[in-house]
Amino acid sequence: MTISSAPSPRTTRRAVGSPPTARRGWRASQNRAGLAFAAPFYIGFAFVFVLPILYAIQQSFFSVKSSGGLGLGGTEVVFSGIDNYVRAFSDEGFWGSMVRVAIFAVIQIPISLGLSLTAALLLDSLSSEVRASGFRTALLVPYMVPAIVASLIWVYLYSPRVGPFTSVGDFFGIDVNLFSPSMLWFSIGNLIVWMVLGFNMLILYGSLRGIDRSVLEAARVDGAGALRIAWSIKIPAIRGSLVLTGLLSIIGMLQIFNEPLLFRAASPETVTKDFTPIMSIYFQAFASNNYNYAAALSVVLAALLGVLSFGFYKLTTRKDAS
Repeated sequence: MTISSAPSPRTTRRAVGSPPTARRGWRASQNRAGLAFAAPFYIGFAFVFVLPILYAIQQSFFSVKSSGGLGLGGTEVVFSGIDNYVRAFSDEGFWGSMVRVAIFAVIQIPISLGLSLTAALLLDSLSSEVRASGFRTALLVPYMVPAIVASLIWVYLYSPRVGPFTSVGDFFGIDVNLFSPSMLWFSIGNLIVWMVLGFNMLILYGSLRGIDRSVLEAARVDGAGALRIAWSIKIPAIRGSLVLTGLLSIIGMLQIFNEPLLFRAASPETVTKDFTPIMSIYFQAFASNNYNYAAALSVVLAALLGVLSFGFYKLTTRKDAS
C-alpha cells in the first residue's frame, strides 16, 4: 500500500511566498568570502597596473624647465598642460617608428600565425601522444629561453665574424650579412618567429584537442581527407584561439624592444634610437632624461594599442555576433 502525503497549504506558502532570511544571509556571507578571496588580486592589480598608468598620465602633464640664461640656474617641474601630447603627435621620429613596425607586423604576424597553426595541426594529427608530447616540448623550448638571452644567441649566430651563416654563404660564393639594412628586418622577424611559435602553437593545439573527436571521425567516414578536415572543421572550430593569438601578436609587435636594442650594437647606423616606438620612449626617458615626454609617448602608445586591439577583436568576431 502506497501512502502519499501532499504538502499542506501552510508549508507551500512558507516555501514559496516568504523569502528566506537565512538564504539572504547565506548569499551575503558567500559574497563576502568571494571578495575576501579576490581582494589580493584586486590590490595587486591596482598597484602593478592601475597606479603606474595613473602616475604616467599625471607625469605627462608636467615638464622640466631650466632657469637661468644658460640653464645653469637649476631645474623645476612645472605644469605644461597638453604640451607633451602636442609634441608627441608632431614627433616624426615616433610616428615613423610606428609606421615601420606596422609594415613589419603586416608581414610578420601572418607568417608567424601560419607556422604556428601548421605546427599545431601536424601535432594534432599524430596518433602517438608520446610523440606529440616530445615535439610539443621541443617547440616550446625557445619560448622558455629569456628574450634577452634568445636575442644574444641570434646576434652571435648572425655575426659576420663568428656566426655560421656568413661562412656558409662564403662557401657558396654568396655575401651574407644579416646585419645589413636590407636583411635586418628579416633577421629580427626570424628571431621573433623562433621565440613565439611554440607559445602560439600551444594555444592552438589546446583548442584543437578540445574538438569533439566523433565529428572528425564522421568526416573521415564520409570520405574527407586530412586537408579537408583541417580547413572545414578544425580551423573554423579554433577561430577564437586564432583571434586571441592574433591579438597577442599585435600587442607584442608594438612592444618590440630587446631585439632591435641588441641589434643596434651591431648595426647602429640602421637601428636608430627611434627604430621602434618603445625604443623612442626608452631613449627619451633614460638617454635624454625627459621622463615627462616619455610618459606622454607611453600614454599615446597604450591608447593606440587599446584602439587597435579593440578594432581587431570587433572585426574578427563580427561574424559570430551576427
